[in-house]
Amino acid sequence: MTYDLLIKGGTLIDPAQGIHAQKDVAFANSKVTEIGDDLPKTEAREIIDASGYLVTPGMIDLHVHVFYGVSHYGIHPDPTCLAKGATTVVDAGSSGADTFPGFRKYVIDVSETRILAQLNISSQGMISQEIGEFEIPEYANVDKACRVIEQHSDVILGVKVRLTKNSIVSERSGMLPLHRAREAADAAGLPIMVHPQDAWCDSIDDILNVMRRGDILTHCFHGMKCGILDQHGQVRQSVHQAIERGVIFDVGHGAGSFSWDVVENAMSQGVDPQTISSDLHAYNVDGPVHDLATIVTKFLHLGMSIDDVISKVTSVPAQTVLMPDHIGTLRVGAWGDAVIFELRPGEFQLADTHGQIRTGHQKLDPIAIIKNGQVYRSRHYTDV
Repeated sequence: MTYDLLIKGGTLIDPAQGIHAQKDVAFANSKVTEIGDDLPKTEAREIIDASGYLVTPGMIDLHVHVFYGVSHYGIHPDPTCLAKGATTVVDAGSSGADTFPGFRKYVIDVSETRILAQLNISSQGMISQEIGEFEIPEYANVDKACRVIEQHSDVILGVKVRLTKNSIVSERSGMLPLHRAREAADAAGLPIMVHPQDAWCDSIDDILNVMRRGDILTHCFHGMKCGILDQHGQVRQSVHQAIERGVIFDVGHGAGSFSWDVVENAMSQGVDPQTISSDLHAYNVDGPVHDLATIVTKFLHLGMSIDDVISKVTSVPAQTVLMPDHIGTLRVGAWGDAVIFELRPGEFQLADTHGQIRTGHQKLDPIAIIKNGQVYRSRHYTDV
């Protein structure tokens, strides 16, 4: 068999297959075509020597904002996501029913990054800092949302709702958007993703009571009101109950939603995130987020194994978006997305969103990106 691309000699980490070993990976016709211990170089049109590096499936970022040019949060997806190793991303509510057709035509369909979406229950989406998504309660329009979901069911995975008061939700709307999101998602047979902090409720208990198996609570380690810890620093009972019934707790680091104190406390009590996402947008792409690999590095610092952190940006989010046979793995027949990483030793300043710094001693650095079996970006590797 002739390979379009052959990655030789790297350490393959593929949690979906339970692989952590030196393996060669071959691609043909946009897919993974073979994995082996010593695949023949003579069969390959292009070869990457990955000796000394890690090879993983392409990362999946469950929370980004890439509606560039319309949403004030929007960034270009290809240089900020794909070029940094996130071959598949989920835009978390940048667009709503009124703006999604434009998002589809001018961003999703023309980007090299594979973009899926959570539809904002606000028909306006996240357009402006000056006007909240629910300044007019009627923006939370279930009928409009359901129509657009049906029209774009190939890329819309769920319904997003942000509950932060003041800048996002006016007092007139209160918790209404959460219930409208639940109604729309149930009608469409999809999950919800909830941005919970500083909501119009007494505690996160009121939010989690509405959430079910497969729903995503993003920003799970934020340090504001409506967090996962009680006033004594203990993980709330509602959080344990939600995890038990299958609610997904997602990092969603963002510009204001990741506290070292909260995450260290929660993990010491046995509460880890199921998925690691960046909430990458215009206000954090230059720090403290930078890219998804930087967030993964923070969880290496917290003591997670390399296999565990890679699973939280590959196999687990692939299951979350119901695409485990296509993305998040390098099993034969899967779509040909991969990342070659260097795990660099050194001292690295790792900031949360509250001004606290931790010093990490290793950093995961993507050095080559493969999308659909083709090299997208690479540096300092040599052909063999």
